[in-house]
Amino acid sequence: MVDAERLIPNSLTLLKLNFMATRKWVIDQAHSEIQFKVRHLMISTVTGSFTDYQATVESEEEDLMNANVVFTAKLDSISTNNPDRDAHLKSPDFFDASNHPEIKFVKTRVTRIDNDSFELYGDLTVRGTTKNIKLDVEFGGIVKDPWGNTKAGFTITGKINRKDFGLTWSAVTEAGGLVVGDEVKINCGIELLEQK
Repeated sequence: MVDAERLIPNSLTLLKLNFMATRKWVIDQAHSEIQFKVRHLMISTVTGSFTDYQATVESEEEDLMNANVVFTAKLDSISTNNPDRDAHLKSPDFFDASNHPEIKFVKTRVTRIDNDSFELYGDLTVRGTTKNIKLDVEFGGIVKDPWGNTKAGFTITGKINRKDFGLTWSAVTEAGGLVVGDEVKINCGIELLEQK
């Protein structure tokens, strides 16, 4: 004889799993920026950005903390407002864009610091080398825009060492200083758009 009391919760669980809506988000590029900063000649800072990038963010919960996150940026879209420098960055001296056309970040975990602050850990792949890095995230909130779209905002910052990813090119000034610093600061303003 079938035990109905045992079947009912199991059926409800299956229904919940089958009808659980996955929330999907993409980057709103009109309201986002992906930037990095590197010391130049150890006396100033050069700012660069990517203009061709995308991310997929998927969550089965209201809380984006548990979402799956994959981000990619095309290296051909790198810009430092200097065509010669951009070409050098795409060359084998740095990113070797012809053989490694994109960088990729895949979230591995998140640690909550407080209501609006998180530590985001993920595997960053640059030039065929993958390293787990930590980024600091400030959550700006979730709102509806005037057209009924749901938006979520984040500020993401962090630091990596370019040499960890095989970007080892360097030159030395007459005074013995480095032309390019090893530390790369990441600074991103992200606005996500929920897909309907």
